[in-house]
Amino acid sequence: MSDRNPDGSSNQIPEGLRIPSISRRRMMQLSFFGIGAFTAAPLLAACGADSSGSAPKSGGDLTIVRAQDSVDMDKTMVFSNASLWVYQQMYEPLVAMTEDGQGVRPWLAESYEMSDDNLSCTFKLRSDVKFHDGTPMTSADVKFSIDESSATEGGWEFINSAIKEVTTPDDLTVVVTTKYPWAPLLADLSCPNNGVIPKDYGGKSAKEFYAAPIATGPFMWDEWKKGDYIRLKKNGSYWQSGKPALDTVTWKVVPDDNARSIQLQGGQAQINENPPFSSLEQIKANPKLEVNLFPSTRTDYILMNQTKGPYADVHVRRAISFAIDRDAMVKNILFGAGTPANSFMMPTTPYYDENCKGIQYDMDQARAELKQSSVPDGFTTTYLAMSGDSVDSAISQILQASLKDLGITMKIQNVDASAQHDLTGQLQYEIAHSYWTMDLADPDELVQFALDPSSGGHSFQTAYENPELIELVHAAQREFDETKRAELYAQIQQIAADDAFLGFLFYTPFPYAQSADVKNFKVLPTGYYHLEDVTL
Repeated sequence: MSDRNPDGSSNQIPEGLRIPSISRRRMMQLSFFGIGAFTAAPLLAACGADSSGSAPKSGGDLTIVRAQDSVDMDKTMVFSNASLWVYQQMYEPLVAMTEDGQGVRPWLAESYEMSDDNLSCTFKLRSDVKFHDGTPMTSADVKFSIDESSATEGGWEFINSAIKEVTTPDDLTVVVTTKYPWAPLLADLSCPNNGVIPKDYGGKSAKEFYAAPIATGPFMWDEWKKGDYIRLKKNGSYWQSGKPALDTVTWKVVPDDNARSIQLQGGQAQINENPPFSSLEQIKANPKLEVNLFPSTRTDYILMNQTKGPYADVHVRRAISFAIDRDAMVKNILFGAGTPANSFMMPTTPYYDENCKGIQYDMDQARAELKQSSVPDGFTTTYLAMSGDSVDSAISQILQASLKDLGITMKIQNVDASAQHDLTGQLQYEIAHSYWTMDLADPDELVQFALDPSSGGHSFQTAYENPELIELVHAAQREFDETKRAELYAQIQQIAADDAFLGFLFYTPFPYAQSADVKNFKVLPTGYYHLEDVTL
């Protein structure tokens, strides 16, 4: 299991713990929700997608322009958003995330039921689902798909680490049994890695299959001209009657921000994925275009490495957290589009506690905390910055000025984004900036990675360890009572905030621009989207 540690070291992992590769997942996201969206003033009020009762139009070719190409269509191994958002239109799970990101709903399964001992879940499959080649989907395909992901190494297998076995009592029944009571199970099964494909890859090798995949989704494989575009075409036998409306969907690679905007305004594209905030005012001024700022799970943080300098001292961490002027960051970096963070969990995640006090900007409190610390007269530290990242640069400058007033000299060392990711993962830094987006409708994905050092992520690359919190994390994983689970996560958030294991910065939305002709396009808080309801 050594591949899961960013530093390449191996861990002895206690039974019952999910082993996340989230640092790898975050790395693949860096360029997608990194500097581009934050370069200038955003539009705070924007036109939303039309979900009125008007009859949907049938047909049409949708083009989405984006900065990067996909990496691969292998759902078990690939973490890049540029891949996920394409292959999610083909691979479908048993249950899918709800639009608000707070739970799951039946999808390929028409119903599900947990056992009384919370050790298994029985799924009744829809009887009308067919693969793109016309073959009916059965429980054997579901078992193969989940088992395939569980057996991979270095991919999404950590999501399935609690699963003991998958059995198939009949063609339309699947039973997923866990090693121990596991509250995040349904959310885990909604993850893209558990999308259903034909058993044994439909008689092909895995490599052959993923070069032109077959699944059950509203769109099916058409063509990939690498570096240029991917095109999917309509599944005319989709199990949701009358859907999809679109004939084709094309994701076109246009690296230049201005070129993407020009193509949207010129009608060559209908959706611009992640446009710079600097372009949104101009886009809104065009009556033929619309802008959406979709609520997201993106949260930005200051990392403090507790193996370096004085950062093991809680008073030092609290002093720095009090010295972070979050309002200034939201105003000057996000131009009002974000919200200061009070918790390491985000408002769009289940069990987020709006009553968590967190730590907000207060220089008097910052000075008082530093006076109680092991370095009351201040110290010198080095901020590991991502060169070329305007957000990271602005954060470092605002933080540098505040810490100077506190008596802390913060030097800035610039490295490229890949090196910054590697060095923070290896705990070879002192203080740095990072961020997170969720993949599931359950907080455990983040909470375990951030607070349980045995999970393989060095407690969000900070080396933080609090035995009380670790016990609470494990208790929350096994608690099925919603009220009790909420209480556990409220405790977790408050203790984590008081310990200032991270400096919580701000929450930000996902920006999209689109033609006014596009209807029913919605982005989930994770960044995922469904296109079966979209019309032109």
